[in-house]
Amino acid sequence: MLEIFTDIPEGLVTVAYIAASILFILALGGLSHPETARRGNLYGIIGMLIALLAATLGVTDNFELLLVALIIGSSIGLWLAKKVQMTQMPELVAILHSLVGLAAVLVGFANSLNPNNYFSGIELTIHDIETYIGILIGAITFSGSVIAFGKLSGLISGNPLILPARHWLNLALLLVVIWYGRIFVLESASGGDALTPLIVMTVLSLLFGIHMVMAIGGADMPVVVSMLNSYSGWAAAATGFMLGNDLLIVTGALVGSSGAILSYIMCRAMNRQFLAVIAGGFGTSSGSSGGSSEDQGDVVPIDPSETSSLLSDAKEVMIIPGYGMAVAQAQHIVYEITKKLRESGINVRFGIHPVAGRMPGHMNVLLAEAKVPYDIVFEMDEITEDFPNVDVSIVIGANDIVNPSAQEEPDSPIAGMPVLEVWKGRVTIVLKRSMATGYAGVQNPLFFKENTKMLFGDAKESLDAVLKNL
Repeated sequence: MLEIFTDIPEGLVTVAYIAASILFILALGGLSHPETARRGNLYGIIGMLIALLAATLGVTDNFELLLVALIIGSSIGLWLAKKVQMTQMPELVAILHSLVGLAAVLVGFANSLNPNNYFSGIELTIHDIETYIGILIGAITFSGSVIAFGKLSGLISGNPLILPARHWLNLALLLVVIWYGRIFVLESASGGDALTPLIVMTVLSLLFGIHMVMAIGGADMPVVVSMLNSYSGWAAAATGFMLGNDLLIVTGALVGSSGAILSYIMCRAMNRQFLAVIAGGFGTSSGSSGGSSEDQGDVVPIDPSETSSLLSDAKEVMIIPGYGMAVAQAQHIVYEITKKLRESGINVRFGIHPVAGRMPGHMNVLLAEAKVPYDIVFEMDEITEDFPNVDVSIVIGANDIVNPSAQEEPDSPIAGMPVLEVWKGRVTIVLKRSMATGYAGVQNPLFFKENTKMLFGDAKESLDAVLKNL
């Protein structure tokens, strides 16, 4: 029975791969806008289903073992999809990237040890280089993603680990990896011990991935998630070349290039250079504002009743969501407040910073989940000049993205990062549990400004009280 299913013509598999590639491209196009994101997701699901069926049914050996692996993997995926909360999505994405990297490493070693490889001459050299690069990128992706998962989940401190002469250390690791790549190719061509240089390179690559992400500060973690997404794509593409699988090459290239473009866009929005993020990122300097305990004045607390009064009297309201809103799962209450205010004729808009939350698009996804209309959600560049006309700005669990230090203090760890200038409005209300610093570990002078009021407590409970007062 299994032989009937596995005896699939090669031409049919090729057609299936082409169809899956087209669907993946359509998926990326759909995901470029919130209104078409659902359709894009559907295209991606259908494309992956076709790819899995074609790849699985095209296998002639160990089909039963592959079927067991598919069942186990699918079961784990379904369990995670039902169990993981939206607030845990950044760390879930990071750990899934690590699995892609690990798969590339394991496939690379299996391919290198395969006794049925009959390449010779220049073909063998090209094949060995493909194998080496696939394992290299996969190992960096795996260890870097594990560290990113630890930082995002709080298991590892978000503060950067800065080693002495770290740039020289990275350069030395790169040169050693290139040297061992040469040894690997030569040993493989001569029939010698090619496994040893491959193992040494893998260990060095794992260390490089750990060091690279450990040195990146907390405020750059959304860029890190995007960057690791790109790495996982290039690892898959390299594996595709290694295995001669066209679909894996196309899919890996799509993921790798889109992740790289997203990383570039986010870095540009943050006024950062991509290489600067990789080399250290925000939070790496020891400027005076990096968590300074210097007394900056007194904060002005406010209660839900006063907050409701300010909102009711306003004509223009701007809501700035941050990771605190995700933690409190307050997005649905935010939508109810938004609906209530709009029914009263008040213009309510949302301002989204490119790195709000812990991964790209984190806030957009939460607001979409709460059914906030797409047409009142704006990117930072679209509403930056509107703040002087805003009556009330509500900052929900955000810190670094509304920090004036980025503009006012040249030695601040976040100096130069574009921020949402809420302090230019008439009144700013900040919802926080405490006066703790944000993920970058930087104190925020916004809290001490005359037109800023602090609504302390759990964001969901506080906003629920505001809604009842409205």
